[in-house]
Amino acid sequence: MRIGMLADAYKPYISGVTNVIDLTKRYLESVGQDVFVFTFGDQDYEDDEPNVIRSPGLPVKVSGFYFNVRYSREASRLLHTMDVVHVHHPFLSGRLARWHCKPRGIPIVFTNHTRYDLYTQAYLPMLPDGAGDVFMKTFIPGFCNSIDRVVAPSEGLKKVLERVGVTNRIDVVPNGVDLSRFRQNIKPIPRDKFGFDADDVILIYTGRLAPEKDLPFLLRVFNGAVQAYPHIRLLLVGGGPELDNLQDQVHYMGIADKVHFTGRVEYDQVPRYLATADAFVTASVTEVHPLTVIEAMASGLPVLGIESPGVGDTVTDGKDGFIIPEKDIASFTAKMVRLATDRDSRQTMGAQAIRTAEQYSYERTSQRMLEIYEEVISTHTARYGLRARWIRFWDRWR
Repeated sequence: MRIGMLADAYKPYISGVTNVIDLTKRYLESVGQDVFVFTFGDQDYEDDEPNVIRSPGLPVKVSGFYFNVRYSREASRLLHTMDVVHVHHPFLSGRLARWHCKPRGIPIVFTNHTRYDLYTQAYLPMLPDGAGDVFMKTFIPGFCNSIDRVVAPSEGLKKVLERVGVTNRIDVVPNGVDLSRFRQNIKPIPRDKFGFDADDVILIYTGRLAPEKDLPFLLRVFNGAVQAYPHIRLLLVGGGPELDNLQDQVHYMGIADKVHFTGRVEYDQVPRYLATADAFVTASVTEVHPLTVIEAMASGLPVLGIESPGVGDTVTDGKDGFIIPEKDIASFTAKMVRLATDRDSRQTMGAQAIRTAEQYSYERTSQRMLEIYEEVISTHTARYGLRARWIRFWDRWR
């Protein structure tokens, strides 16, 4: 089977989506499938994997994204030979998938990785309330209902898509994680590197320091918790556009000696940072399937988060972490203090977190995606019209 993965951005840009594509591609190739990634980027970048097809694009500042509305001639010709394509971003890649694949009878699968309504609020706060919802209802249903299969990484996101008007079939397939990276004997990074003591309770966050993660709220909660229990420490692992603002906030609060910013770290070092910590904390409600949460759970860390599609579908309150019903500083602070002071509960929930993470192994989730590809190909073939056959025949001679 020839499978095309379409993404607006790919490595060296690192995100949850690029990691999912990488892991799925790796598994599918291991079971004999031919997988091609179609994306935009620097033509001189040397990939460390085969079959990454980059079309030139205009770099969007320092975001890691490149803008273009068309693939190169070579990429287009190769795309026309796919048996199925899997779209991971609906805007550029989704548009191009419909343009190239629908006339040729190539089935299209789309995974909705992002709460675009919440991202709109985070990055465009000047827009009126509800603008994100209007955007979701205007664009997403039309795209989703025009393709062959929609995938949601969590049950909560499936309900969101149905609520905004998606009537197409939606399968729930979690994004996979390479659990082997967290099952090894990981050597923790020494606590004194961060200025922390052996008896401190370290809460960790890993991921981009970006507006949609709501890290200012997390810092306000931590500031309250540390007043109640002075031995709490916060380790923020990652870089991003909010780094300077967050550092200023920490200094203004007077807790700079209790919060450590690592800046951007190599992804293969993340398990060592997680092994240093006692619990994972996040205030984000935008992830539809939070890989950082699952990685933390695979490392044996209980998770503290807010009820939302994604985090609420992954963490069970009181079992492998604590979930706050809504964004409330008092409730979040109380649970953070409890998590820090109750060592026995942390250990019990951490052990359960390891068991919970097992269901998200990338081998399991990628096999389910392969089954979906086979389903859409078999059903699509029955609707494979004369016009599509003619276009594909003509492609061979152009």
